[in-house]
Amino acid sequence: MRIRKQGTLERAYLVGWARSRRAGIPTTGYDPEESLEELHELATSAGAQVVGSTLQFAPEPDPATLVGRGKAHEIRVSARAAHAQVIIFDHDLTPTQLRNLEEALNSKVIDRTQLILDIFAGRARSREGQLQVELAQLTYLLPRLSGHGTLLSRLGGGIGTRGPGEQQLEFDRRRIRARIQRLAQGIERVRSERSLHRDRRRENQLFTVALVGYTNAGKSTLFNALTRAHVSTSDRLFVTLDPTVRVVQLPSHRRVLLSDTVGFIRKLPPHLVAAFRATLEELEGASLLLQVTDGFHPQHREQETAVEDLLETLGIVETPRLLVWNKIDLLDGAARARLPQGPRTVAVSALTGEGFPVLLQKIDEMLEADPIVEAEFEFSAGDGERLALLYRVGNVLSARYEDDRVTVRARLAKSLRERLQPSGTLHADLVVHG
Repeated sequence: MRIRKQGTLERAYLVGWARSRRAGIPTTGYDPEESLEELHELATSAGAQVVGSTLQFAPEPDPATLVGRGKAHEIRVSARAAHAQVIIFDHDLTPTQLRNLEEALNSKVIDRTQLILDIFAGRARSREGQLQVELAQLTYLLPRLSGHGTLLSRLGGGIGTRGPGEQQLEFDRRRIRARIQRLAQGIERVRSERSLHRDRRRENQLFTVALVGYTNAGKSTLFNALTRAHVSTSDRLFVTLDPTVRVVQLPSHRRVLLSDTVGFIRKLPPHLVAAFRATLEELEGASLLLQVTDGFHPQHREQETAVEDLLETLGIVETPRLLVWNKIDLLDGAARARLPQGPRTVAVSALTGEGFPVLLQKIDEMLEADPIVEAEFEFSAGDGERLALLYRVGNVLSARYEDDRVTVRARLAKSLRERLQPSGTLHADLVVHG
């Protein structure tokens, strides 16, 4: 379901809810006002014009309407005064809450999950992305078929609605379950194809370095700058949905694959993560994760925690990680000094390129599975194929020609040294870092 109207922006009113011990004092692990501001950005990304918002604190959510009948009446009055056409809740609504709110507010109501799915539906370009989005949408829709407004069947079950309405509802459910099964099979084929691609990369000794991070942290801008690619970038959330892979050459002349994936966000629905498992498996096969964080964002530490939680959900917390603080061009000297320091931390500006040499050097150092070594080889002067390979992906320090032999000393990946060693005599071997 799209919230964007043809030729105009749909006017949206936002509603947030947070648990509190007493009015106005939140006990959540995140700032509810910041979460509501993020919902504002999401709504704007989906093509809505935000015309108002409200935030409700309560000890427990109301099982019927989330916010309570009194607050629902207040929202209805405010939304009507602002001429809102849709009311968006910064919370996952149960089917009952969704139905009750649509009746109480006399307006179209969507929740955070529906909004994110709407954005994803507009961003997916590849067949793989479209399959994953549709699977997530139908998984979300299935338990809500008996509601009103946004759902397929207007008639639900119960006394007075049996007969043709009930038959149509069951027909809709069967149709959706069958489609979900077909989508799952299609995504499984995608997973198999991706697995084959990863196996080929390992055979060719190409390591994958994956960019991860909160949405709008600047991952795609960094990806473009490092690879000279042209992935779409914008201040809108979730601009990058389909994964993109390009080759990057490191200071050691070793080539690695850099992968840009969908950005993370707080309160990302679990079934959405499950639907995008095929895409996120690119992270599972990565040798190194570049965890990109917007160093200028006031909530960057909370965003970093959200990324950590999702990586734990995906079961890839053990993958080596380099924390990349981005957007330092927006920080003054004092703010830069407050950023965390360490051997697995680097500060960069994806916009200006500041910090890139250090970033690439640290990527080189952290690929411990294939460290850089310094070695000396002796080849036949006519062995142009191996010499060309050494010059192309290694860092040649010296070359000495005598008669029909050539002695070459170079820095190169250990795996490449092992490939070249059978054809020549190895004279020295020293692990180096840079």
